[in-house]
Amino acid sequence: MGMKSSGVQNTLATRVDLSGTGVHSGKPVSISLLPADVDTGIVFQRCDLPSDQQHDIPALVTSIGATDLCTVLGEPSGVHVMTVEHLMAALVALHVDNVIVEVDSAEIPVMDGSSEVFVEAIDQAGLEQQNRPRRYLRVLREVRFDMGPCWGMFLPHETTRYEVEIDFEEEIIGRQKFSSNLTPDVFRKELSRARTFGFMKDVERYWAAGFALGSSLDNSVVICDDNNIINPEGLRYKDEFVRHKTLDAVGDLALAGSQILGCYKSYRGGHKLNALALQALLSDSSNYEWTDVPVVGRPASRVELMAVSGPAYSADKS
Repeated sequence: MGMKSSGVQNTLATRVDLSGTGVHSGKPVSISLLPADVDTGIVFQRCDLPSDQQHDIPALVTSIGATDLCTVLGEPSGVHVMTVEHLMAALVALHVDNVIVEVDSAEIPVMDGSSEVFVEAIDQAGLEQQNRPRRYLRVLREVRFDMGPCWGMFLPHETTRYEVEIDFEEEIIGRQKFSSNLTPDVFRKELSRARTFGFMKDVERYWAAGFALGSSLDNSVVICDDNNIINPEGLRYKDEFVRHKTLDAVGDLALAGSQILGCYKSYRGGHKLNALALQALLSDSSNYEWTDVPVVGRPASRVELMAVSGPAYSADKS
């Protein structure tokens, strides 16, 4: 089902239920996406907890509790929800403004390691337009955040745009760049199916730290020590690695609470850098403005790709 962008808020036309496995907990997880009233935003609710512990966790940068390997909303030692980024990316890219996400665990299911299942669920439910203008966050001036050799930067731009570059010493990844304006169509075709990835050499360390207990070839692209991909089906895109990093950035920046009118550029980024760059943007009100002026209708720009092989720096694995 195709969905047209408009200047008004959207919610889901009907409830949708999904179930899968938590990539870090390894446990079964079920979630429900529920229609919500105007100006609700995206809100997570832990329906597995006793009623006196239940409270709304808004999908906002102020709710970020941790950014190690995934984005955590809420208090990591208390009520929280992990691994929200792939769902958040699908919701914001497909222009779902208001939704309640009920989850019966501390983690959103990883599904196949991408946003594809969430996109299919949203398309199946359909969108319902609401009688309230959509709010956009417009970038007014350049804001850059550096973290060692890694950096993230916001620039004024008339639409929502991403220019993400990764730079891995592993030859199978190397240096890759993905650049495109973000539209629902671009997200569906160019980003939504890109899976999370990791290295066999890191697995034991993650397990010891209690991470990646549910990781498998069904939900991750795994690179072994001889610089080859273990997954028998190979890659979904030639440059799936940078496309997934872009997908993560879309999900992480969705925590602005609205669609961003501006260009986000990053080099060797991860969840932590994305969150810190977004916090830097929002730390000074002269960096941005809120507006209900919708995106100017124009054909989506051609997706621009760059892949440069060769060792460089060891990338931020977060």
